[in-house]
Amino acid sequence: MTETTSSASKHLVVVGGGTAGWLSAMILQAEARRAKRPLTITLIESSKIPTIGVGEGTTSIFGGVLQALGLDEAEFLAKTDATIKYGIRHRDWRRLGHSYDGPIDDPYALADRVPDAGAWIDTFCVAAGRSVTEPHLFAALMGAGKAPVADQNGRVLAISQFHHAYHFDQAKVGAFLREKSAGISLVDATVENVFRDAETGHIRHLTLDNGTTLAADFFIDCTGFRRRLIGQEMGAKWQSYGDVLPVNRAMPFWIDLPSDAEIPAYTLAWAQGSGWMWQIPTQGRIGCGYVYSDRHIKPDQAKTEIETTLGHTIEPRADIVIDAGRLQNVWVGNVLALGLASSFLEPLEATSIHGTLVATLLFAKRHLQSLDQTSDTARATFNAAIADQVDDFRDFINLHYVTERRDTLFWRDVADTFIQPQTREKVEFWSRNMPSSHDFKNALDGLPHVEELLHYPVLDGLGLLNRNVAKAVMQHNPKLRAFARDTVDHLTKQSRALSARALSHHAWLTSLRTNEA
Repeated sequence: MTETTSSASKHLVVVGGGTAGWLSAMILQAEARRAKRPLTITLIESSKIPTIGVGEGTTSIFGGVLQALGLDEAEFLAKTDATIKYGIRHRDWRRLGHSYDGPIDDPYALADRVPDAGAWIDTFCVAAGRSVTEPHLFAALMGAGKAPVADQNGRVLAISQFHHAYHFDQAKVGAFLREKSAGISLVDATVENVFRDAETGHIRHLTLDNGTTLAADFFIDCTGFRRRLIGQEMGAKWQSYGDVLPVNRAMPFWIDLPSDAEIPAYTLAWAQGSGWMWQIPTQGRIGCGYVYSDRHIKPDQAKTEIETTLGHTIEPRADIVIDAGRLQNVWVGNVLALGLASSFLEPLEATSIHGTLVATLLFAKRHLQSLDQTSDTARATFNAAIADQVDDFRDFINLHYVTERRDTLFWRDVADTFIQPQTREKVEFWSRNMPSSHDFKNALDGLPHVEELLHYPVLDGLGLLNRNVAKAVMQHNPKLRAFARDTVDHLTKQSRALSARALSHHAWLTSLRTNEA
C-alpha cells in the first residue's frame, strides 16, 4: 500500500497536557505550518488532575526545540524557575567516594576532522590516563557552577555553540507552554467514553465529562500511566524491563535551596544502599527522589536512609511504583502514544522528555503529511524505530550498574542478577576495543540518540575502558597521537579559560528574573 498525501484539513487531538502533551502539540503545529499542511489541533487537559512535579531534567535537544518554536530562552528560564544543565554527576556509582561527570557537549565539533580516526580524542585521554571529560567545556562549567554566557564589553554573550539542557518543575513548564500555544484549542475536561469505527477499529470521537463530543482524524495519547487511549481502548501491550532494571520504586521530595546559594549546573545521580537519589536544582529548591528497590528495602526504611544521607528529615510527596518498560507498539490505528504513556524508565539519563521529542519529530517528518492514510508497513517501521530507541535507553541505563560496588545486598544482587547478557558482551568487547560509531545504530533519521558521545564518560567513569588498548591505538599512528595530544591540551586550556570568564550561574539566572519583572 502506498501512502498518499491529502490537502484537506485534518483534526488532531492530543489527550493529556503537561510537558509531553504541549510540546508534541506545538511541534506538530509548527511542522504543519512549515509544510503548509492544513491541521487543526485540540488539546484536552483537565485542571482536576494534579501533577507531582519534583524536578525533571532534559537533554540538549530541548534547547533546539525551544529555539525552533521561537521561544525565548531568557523568558523561559525566568518564568519557569528553570536552571541550566550541562550533564550528570554520578556519585558513589563505581565505588563509595568516587564521582565522575557526564557532560553533553561535543569536543569533536571544535576540532579538525580526522577521517577514519574513530573516537581519537577520547582514545588519547584514556591512553594518557586522563579523564575523557577534560576537553569538554561543559565539564569545566559544571565544576565551576557557571552560566553559558560571559560579559564582553557590557554585552552578555554566549560562550558555547552547543545546546545545553535544562532542569525544571514540570508543572511550571507545562503552564509556560500552554501560555505560548497560540492556535491550539484547549479543552478543560477528561475523557469519559471512546467510540471506534466497527470496521477499522480507529477512534472516531470522544465524549468528555463536560458533555461535549470531540471527533478527530488522529489522536495523541499523553495520559501518562493511565494510557487512556492506547492501552484501554486500542489494546497496546506492555513489555516490561523489570528483569534488567533493578529499581522499582521512586520517592520524590523537595529540599530548599538558600536564596544566596550557588545553583549546581548539573543533575546529581547519587548511588545509595538500595538504589540511587536524583537531585535536580530549580531556582530556589532542589527536586529530589530516591529511586530504590523494594525487594531490598521498605518505604519507611528508604525514607530513613535518605534522611541519614542528607542529615535532615524529608517530606515525600509520593511513593511511586515503577513498572519499567515500553509499549510493544506506540502507534496503533490512529492513536500514537507519547511521553509516559509510551514508555517509563528510571530517570537516570533524562530519557523521558528526550524520547518524547525525538518520537514527535520523527513522526512529524515521516507521517504528518499522510496523517490518516498511513500504510501498515510505515506504521510498523515507525514502531520498530521507537522500540529500538527505548531498548537502547534500557541498555544504556543497565550499563551504569556495572560497578565495583558489593557493599550491600542490593549491589550484590545487581551484579549477580540484573546485568543483562548484551551488557556483559558489550563491556567485554569494549575491554578489547575502543568504542566507535560502528558499535551503535540509529534508525531515527539522524536525530540525537545514545551513541558513543554519551557512552565514553560512563565507560571511563566506571573504569571499564582498557588503557593498554587505547595506548596501542595511539602507538599505531604516532602522527594522530601527537595531533590528539595537542588538540586535547588546546581544548582543555580553552575550556578552563572560557569557564573562568563565564558569569555565575546563580547571578545570571537572578538577572533574568529581574529583567523579566
